[in-house]
Amino acid sequence: MTEMTAAAAPLPDVARLSLSDLRAALAAGWRDYRRASMFGGFFAAVYVLIGLGFVIFGAGTVLWTFAFSLAFPLFAPFAAVGLYEVSRRLDRGGAMDWYKILGVVMAERDRQIPWMGAIIVIYVLFWSFLAHMIFALFMGLSVMTNVSSSYDVFLTANGLTMIAVELAVGGVLAFILFSLTVTSLPHLLDKEVDFVTAMLFSLRVVRENLFVMLVWAGGIAVVTLLSMVPLFLGLFVTLPVFGHATWHLYRRVLT
Repeated sequence: MTEMTAAAAPLPDVARLSLSDLRAALAAGWRDYRRASMFGGFFAAVYVLIGLGFVIFGAGTVLWTFAFSLAFPLFAPFAAVGLYEVSRRLDRGGAMDWYKILGVVMAERDRQIPWMGAIIVIYVLFWSFLAHMIFALFMGLSVMTNVSSSYDVFLTANGLTMIAVELAVGGVLAFILFSLTVTSLPHLLDKEVDFVTAMLFSLRVVRENLFVMLVWAGGIAVVTLLSMVPLFLGLFVTLPVFGHATWHLYRRVLT
């Protein structure tokens, strides 16, 4: 145990959130981004570079696709911690020092964030396996068709049904992952708790604020998808804003 993990923090109660809390968190996230845009751009670059690497090197190559698919859940939590630390320092009037902020991020490798990354990796692998199983179950021998040269197979009854099921299952799995992580990552930075406790608290936050969190998850999904269209460049703005906003939403959850 390090000095930082000497005493476990008690679990706080969960506040009731409203849509006005989402608006306030986004406004605070935008304010933090404008005040520390260099940090936001730096940490967002992790996501952008992984996305570009996936497209440039991973397209059509199983090995590279697998590598970049694992790179995201391994490195993205640390980038998120960097954004949370920037917001925490702005809240407390702390020094916006590169060395100190990166030092906090690096220190997380000896705490609970790597465990969160491992859980996300396992989850992504299960998700990928399930997606392939659904594809095989619905498409049958159609998997032998070269889908890169013809998409007609997806316009059949089986193809359209498969797409609908993939979207439904993917949506459920995505929301479960969102529920496990929406407050757990900032919680781990802010308090001395283990990753299981942080994830359980995050699930409780979502359960007790289900409608608000559904809106939050949907907004993140839509805006992030649109930000990826111009070569992922929009992520340099949207990811830092959402990252900072997540910190402020987490602070509003605490009572």
